[in-house]
Amino acid sequence: MKQKIIFLSSALLLGLTTTGLAQGGDPFVREVPAQAAPALQGVPSAAPAPIKLTGVQNAAFGMPRSSQNGGTTRVVFDLPAGVTYTLTPTFSGLRLDVQGARVVPTVSGKLGESVSEYRAGGGQATLITPFPLSLTGGWQATEALIGTGGRVLILDFGASLSGGASAELGKLVRTVAQGSAPSGVAPAPAVTAPAPMTVAMAPKLSPPPLLSLPRAAAPARFPPAPTPAPGITLPPGDSVAPAPGGPLPPAPTLPGTNPETPSALSGQVPGVATGAMLTPLRIGKNPGQTRVVLDLPPGTTYRIVPGGIGLRVELSGVSVVPMVAQNISPELRSWRAEATLNGATFTLLTAAPTTARSGWRAQLLPPASGELSRLAIDLSPALADLTPLTPQQKLLATVPAIPVTRGTAILALSASYVRPRVVIDPGHGGRDPGAVGAVVEKETVLDVALRVAALLRAAGVDVVLTRDQDGALNADKNTDLNMRARMGTPGTQLFVSIHVNAMDARNALRGYGVETWWNPNHPLSSSLAALLQASVINETGAFSQGLKNSQSLAVLRGSRIPAALVEIGYTSHPVDGLNLQDTNYRDRVALGIAQGIREALVSGIVDGGAVGGAGK
Repeated sequence: MKQKIIFLSSALLLGLTTTGLAQGGDPFVREVPAQAAPALQGVPSAAPAPIKLTGVQNAAFGMPRSSQNGGTTRVVFDLPAGVTYTLTPTFSGLRLDVQGARVVPTVSGKLGESVSEYRAGGGQATLITPFPLSLTGGWQATEALIGTGGRVLILDFGASLSGGASAELGKLVRTVAQGSAPSGVAPAPAVTAPAPMTVAMAPKLSPPPLLSLPRAAAPARFPPAPTPAPGITLPPGDSVAPAPGGPLPPAPTLPGTNPETPSALSGQVPGVATGAMLTPLRIGKNPGQTRVVLDLPPGTTYRIVPGGIGLRVELSGVSVVPMVAQNISPELRSWRAEATLNGATFTLLTAAPTTARSGWRAQLLPPASGELSRLAIDLSPALADLTPLTPQQKLLATVPAIPVTRGTAILALSASYVRPRVVIDPGHGGRDPGAVGAVVEKETVLDVALRVAALLRAAGVDVVLTRDQDGALNADKNTDLNMRARMGTPGTQLFVSIHVNAMDARNALRGYGVETWWNPNHPLSSSLAALLQASVINETGAFSQGLKNSQSLAVLRGSRIPAALVEIGYTSHPVDGLNLQDTNYRDRVALGIAQGIREALVSGIVDGGAVGGAGK
């Protein structure tokens, strides 16, 4: 009996094997069997129609080959017969939407210097690059026939490459606004999408409206700025040309938020807490900003604790499964969920320290559907304090007058004393717009300089502006710079130049915050720069890029008194550009500069010593 059973089993196995060989010549199943979405009783099907793979049911797309040549990374995909695709360049890489084949699910690391990661699955393949791509910048795409008659897609990536898709493939290129959001660049779906997806929902969701963000309109064209002569060094952002397609789109703001009101550090969801289990937090990404969303059941209370390494969100009335995620985005390095005695804690490790008024924004939003409210948190080191100053905050303490023997008799208040004099230099003007992006530098710095002048004059300081309207001191750039610098002569206590920074399109996301430049033209210039930098950061909450002196700047080195140049933000950054557009931010920058100048005047960081021997 045992022999018959063994014989029968062997026969069945042999029959199955023979059948498999006859059908495909391979006894092993090398592809995932076709699967249909489960039909749930009482739930209408909303899933899109399945892709018809007539004649290519076994076709697979993926498993690219890569090579490196200098700074260019080449990635090659085999294209099975019948496969079609589109190409979408984004701020984080290139996305391929594939039809006619199954995209092999894959997550792999670095493919080369210019491709930091490869992700595939769900009908898409994404090549992550360390620099943003435009329609024609940073990449090239062509198709070719190989010896066997098959097609291959050849993709080259490099920071200095240009061209985009070849003429034959041009019709396959899509923009973010035309198609769905690029992987890793979408704003947080939690703020505009329904509650977290369950098995009862369609397996593929359409992107929410916020995902179709066009590039911001390019500012009006300016005539070519005057060119400085060789040896004349300009501030860092002055040599950056406007991006061909306009600046990066501004980062989306949280619905219902008022930037003039600080985000609440604590709150409660209406209802009664039941200790419900939390779902994992959700992540959305935009250039320069990452959005984190926590779905909170009724009765949940929360407390947000900023700190030197990020944010801690303490929740009560809920439970959570401990979990950790790493390398989320440039703004969010990792997050961790932990159970606590009364609920749960989420720790968000950010790229820069956070304070009660900078580095983050938060808003508790009502349920989009169901009963889960949403705590949405935006993270970016470029998020600064945009709350308005009170009338009292706009008042500076009076600066004492100085003896005529230590200064000049011009504008004397009495026979022996005059007001201390300061030169404020709003950079650029006239034909020279300076950096152009979210704002135009010459317009913004003039606006801030006028605010600084008003604050100082009310405190008893004689303020001389190198310009008080849209114009230059001289049509020749070199002469203009020298004329500004020569206004910093003995008899004047300080020289402060105000500028807006910028970075080229490839590095725009790396530039944000405030920095102050000094040159060794005077022993006290570095001390003046340090005071200005600390004061502006204190008032604005902006990210501090610190003090700089690696370049000899014409407008500083030609001054004979303590001099510094303040870069008040980056017009090329999608978050910092919004800061520069905000009148409250400009007020805070102006107050920071004015307070720094006053501190220098009364503490001896001026040409000739402390004015009037006064204290603060």
